[in-house]
Amino acid sequence: MKYRFLVGLMLSGMLLLLAGGQAQAQASSSVKNLGTFGNDFHLTDPEGKERSFGEFRGKAVMLFFGFTQCPAVCPTTLATAAGVRKLLGKDAERLQVIFVTIDPERDSAAVLKNYAAAFDPTILGLRTDMAHTKKVAKAFNIFYEKVPTGGSYTMDHTAFSFIFDGKGDFRQAVHHGQSAEQVAADVRQLL
Repeated sequence: MKYRFLVGLMLSGMLLLLAGGQAQAQASSSVKNLGTFGNDFHLTDPEGKERSFGEFRGKAVMLFFGFTQCPAVCPTTLATAAGVRKLLGKDAERLQVIFVTIDPERDSAAVLKNYAAAFDPTILGLRTDMAHTKKVAKAFNIFYEKVPTGGSYTMDHTAFSFIFDGKGDFRQAVHHGQSAEQVAADVRQLL
């Protein structure tokens, strides 16, 4: 279980290196254009409307894959994203935070909507069926795996958030644990 998670983490790191740069641990003096990857999806929002990555052109996008029963990484990441939006002030309307569930079995539309809104009402939770979740995750080089835990399960998954500019180009991977201040400083460069 831990081995597979580490392999996924290593693959994500290699993706960043191959894309032309590494994620910055602190605010960058310039956020690099790392090109495109996983540059589209078609997922369903909690209201049942199909959404695509392309409809957010013109805005920076912070994209994270996780699940609502995640004990630590997901709530911390979404709290950071909400903090970034607060720090951006009026410019926050130029950033769309998207949370894609990797656990559509448990993350119903209603659960996803309430979970995302608990952090910030503008965070958009998206979902689809298991087969399409796998396809979208693969397009964005996201590792995830269902892990049995007694009578239930948890999910191991990539803990990066991805930041895209208004043209849809991948600009930065945000490590879990980076502060809202660090991320906001980088996002400001894209607005």
